[in-house]
Amino acid sequence: MASLERFLEKRLRLKVNREKSAVDRPWKRKYLGYTSTTNRKPKLKPDPKSVKRLKEKLKDLFRRGRGWSLARTIREINPILRGWGHYFRLADVEGVFEGLDEWIRRRLRVLLWRQWKRPRTRLNELRKRGLDEVRAAMSAYNGFGPWWNAGASHMNQAVPVSVFEQMELVSLLDQHRRLKCNS
Repeated sequence: MASLERFLEKRLRLKVNREKSAVDRPWKRKYLGYTSTTNRKPKLKPDPKSVKRLKEKLKDLFRRGRGWSLARTIREINPILRGWGHYFRLADVEGVFEGLDEWIRRRLRVLLWRQWKRPRTRLNELRKRGLDEVRAAMSAYNGFGPWWNAGASHMNQAVPVSVFEQMELVSLLDQHRRLKCNS
């Protein structure tokens, strides 16, 4: 690092910020929100801190969205997802986008579960969405929390991905694939 600093400062006459500058493996460093994989042939991917920042930003919207309809919540988060997807369109690793899509859909199912509030309402909503009487009753009265129920098979069957597609929820994975083809 010292020899690089000397070269940059004396030869190129550039100022080096010692707090931000470091010499390290590419997968241990972050540059403009990206990092790389540890593979023999490295690939770009969004840095975990960038993913965490997106989740924090969306969590605030999901908290505010408890009184909103699902459609309004989706309208509020779509511009953020579009912007994030466009910024990270150069990434080669799709698993991050897939994981974020799953997490977002689960958060939306949590909102639905909380909006249904009472077990009787949950029972009626699950039956209305195609679950049989026994399974809907077991699910509605199970006593587990919203996060557990949002990830359970009964909510995935009652509120499948196609429901979110009809409500025009932006899929980060689909957007990434579409943008990757255009580049």
